Amino acid sequence: MSATTVAARWEAPDLTPPPPRAGPSVEELEAIERAARQEGFARGHAEGHAQGQAEVRRLIAQLEGLIDSFARPLAQLDGEVETVLAELAVQVAGALLGRAYEAEPQLLADLVAEAVRQAGNGSREVEVRLHPDDLAQVKPLLAAQAGARLQADTTLARGDVRVHAEALRLDGSLSARLRSALCELTAARGEGG
Repeated sequence: MSATTVAARWEAPDLTPPPPRAGPSVEELEAIERAARQEGFARGHAEGHAQGQAEVRRLIAQLEGLIDSFARPLAQLDGEVETVLAELAVQVAGALLGRAYEAEPQLLADLVAEAVRQAGNGSREVEVRLHPDDLAQVKPLLAAQAGARLQADTTLARGDVRVHAEALRLDGSLSARLRSALCELTAARGEGG
């Protein structure tokens, strides 16, 4: 066996370093650094500003909720004070009217006469219920009331009047009359204001 050999010439690789690439100058590097710093500052400023605005909105919402929670009880308290004052006004007015009826029985007699006129109109029998002490005072003043039967009722307070006629029931109690007047005043105030 014969082998043929081919000989190749070997050459050493070129080991000379490549020529240096021209890099940025010191000034260019400083300019790049300055631009990067400014861009980073601007980006950080924008992000910080957005976070600050979000935090301010959150705090404002929190404060508004706090203020609202304080205002609700005050509004409720206003309503409660108004109700208590109205009740007190009704009680004071009732006491004053009761005394006025005791001192001037004709006022109560006039009220009873008006209630009898409204309830009966002379066509039906009317029963008028009064506190026994009021009945004793107004009975002589109402003797001329035709068709009205006067009845003592111990469940009524002084100054209260109840009128019954067939299917008609009129509550002329002091508290009912004063509440009605108070409601009318409140409604008139609501329409005017």
